[in-house]
Amino acid sequence: MEISTLATYHCLAFVWYFFVAYSITHVKTEERPSEVFLYGGQWKYLTVLNLFLQAVFYGVSFLADVLRLIKKLRCAKCIISSRDLLFSVLAFPVSTFVSVSFWTLYTYNRELVYPKSLDGVIPLWLNHAMHTAVLPFAFLEILALPHRYPAKKKGLILLGFVAFLYISWVLWIYSVTGEWVYPLFALFSPSGLAAFFAGSLAVIVSFYNFGEFLNRMIWGQSKFS
Repeated sequence: MEISTLATYHCLAFVWYFFVAYSITHVKTEERPSEVFLYGGQWKYLTVLNLFLQAVFYGVSFLADVLRLIKKLRCAKCIISSRDLLFSVLAFPVSTFVSVSFWTLYTYNRELVYPKSLDGVIPLWLNHAMHTAVLPFAFLEILALPHRYPAKKKGLILLGFVAFLYISWVLWIYSVTGEWVYPLFALFSPSGLAAFFAGSLAVIVSFYNFGEFLNRMIWGQSKFS
């Protein structure tokens, strides 16, 4: 894909994610169901955090494209490294995990992850923007250009560290409020919850490996932008 085309795509993706993130964070307070958006607000939801992650990633990608267009190659090289690290370790596995896990649990029992009371607060288009559109965006990015993946050990350590931070945030919120971020967590015993978190980590690691596999299959080992 031509650099100018990539720049246009990344700019539009950045604007889209910025708009979606803005929309969800500006849901009117008085319309929010009392059992939702307690301590930590929307910042406790992986879905919302992912929106800002994607906005940052596409913003960095657009900056890399612009630097390449104006021939600032030395600066571009550094930004491209950051772009590829963001995509490989976080943007692809997290967005894939958000979409797949949400719709799997929603299909099983929506009250576990997205209570029906939210239907009157969050428009249908916004729900799909947060939980559905993130998946094709992730795959389109792999098709658009190659990304350099870090050494497997480094990538998994970084991914595991971020997962640890989020789990710690979830547990902290529960310790302060006595309420779980997702009603699903209340169904587990402490050991069951630990097993669930471990299983979720295994799933997101598998998405990391899947993204690396797709990148290698499409672009090979040596072709990098």
